[in-house]
Amino acid sequence: MAMIKVQKGTKDILPEDMPVWHFMEEKAKEIFTKYGAKEIRTPIFEATELFARGVGDTTDIVNKEMYTFEKSERSLTLRPENTAGVVRSFIENGMHRLSAPVKLWYKGPMFRYERPQAGRQRQFHQVGVEVFGIKQPAADAEVILMAVNYLKSLGLNDLNVEINSLGCPECREVFKTKLKQVLKPYLAELCPDCQARYEKNPLRLLDCKVPECREIYAKPEVQDIIQSDFICEDCANHFNELKGYLNALGIKYSINKLLVRGLDYYNRTVFEITSNNLGSQNAVCGGGRYDSLVKNLGGEDVPAIGFAMGMERLAVLLGQKNDEKLTAYVVCNDMPEAVKLAEELRSNGISAEFDLTNKKFVKQLEKASKTAKYAVILGEDEMKSGNVTLKNLETSEQNTLNRKEAINRLK
Repeated sequence: MAMIKVQKGTKDILPEDMPVWHFMEEKAKEIFTKYGAKEIRTPIFEATELFARGVGDTTDIVNKEMYTFEKSERSLTLRPENTAGVVRSFIENGMHRLSAPVKLWYKGPMFRYERPQAGRQRQFHQVGVEVFGIKQPAADAEVILMAVNYLKSLGLNDLNVEINSLGCPECREVFKTKLKQVLKPYLAELCPDCQARYEKNPLRLLDCKVPECREIYAKPEVQDIIQSDFICEDCANHFNELKGYLNALGIKYSINKLLVRGLDYYNRTVFEITSNNLGSQNAVCGGGRYDSLVKNLGGEDVPAIGFAMGMERLAVLLGQKNDEKLTAYVVCNDMPEAVKLAEELRSNGISAEFDLTNKKFVKQLEKASKTAKYAVILGEDEMKSGNVTLKNLETSEQNTLNRKEAINRLK
């Protein structure tokens, strides 16, 4: 009978991989909690309409990459990203009534049907933050600072922060019109996706990765439009204030006019963080402001900003972490006594194992040296005296102690 294998674009996260995943998750809780963010967990599938309206029906995600299925005449979709789901929960649970800002963070699996590559899977994991209720650029700066400090807490210090302003819907319309005018002579040369974007969402043209399209967008007359300061006075003031905050916080950044992000809901501030830890640039974080999304999905008019990071990509950058050894391994040939001692250690908060197959002492000690920091030896002499021998498996130092002393030392 043929073996059933893991599906293309998915991966098992094996026990030897878990230390780095636990490290990322624990740091997320530690750092984001310091900023007052509370964890939220939303369902893995939602109504398809949520992503069509939220993410945008002109995006590659909605057009090409969603896992959508019908159940009881309802169209459901495995979440391709989590901002729309968090916004849906924010609205449904009346969180707009809480005092602003409302800061939420999440971690969990997302699903996109795309060509698998290094650090990018069809089932992948993200950790992210969403902040609701503050329109001022101080929130933008704090969210970027939160992302930078999380990455630094993981040990990723060689970071580049890129920022841009997409403006508001009003000033963006002027930019879109000018962009379409300058690109009209080249329309037939653009890729099919860009030809569709030209009509539906011209801003997304700048996100295209096709080399022939990139060449057209690099032409001087197109660059003149892209590099122009098209944003209105209010948006420009917002962006300038953000830059002032980042300067005051000592966050190095650069302005990238081509940075538009791949989702329709962004406005004003967008940002991306890349890491140079592996020698070549790797985008590890993307985010931005989405002030109209809560209202567009049926809620109050609440401004918001957030970011997400791909955990598989972070795991590649961080490499393997040493697997944490057990604290204690009980070495004993009397099985009932071994069971009792192991349980006594566990009830005192000490991780412990014993040999379930009752091998010889020397074999048990060999196993202990591979899996634990200490061997807790319970031989005939120790059972008569009521003591145990505690052996440090790194230094080979050993002492005979009563059980209470041994437990205190292991703690």
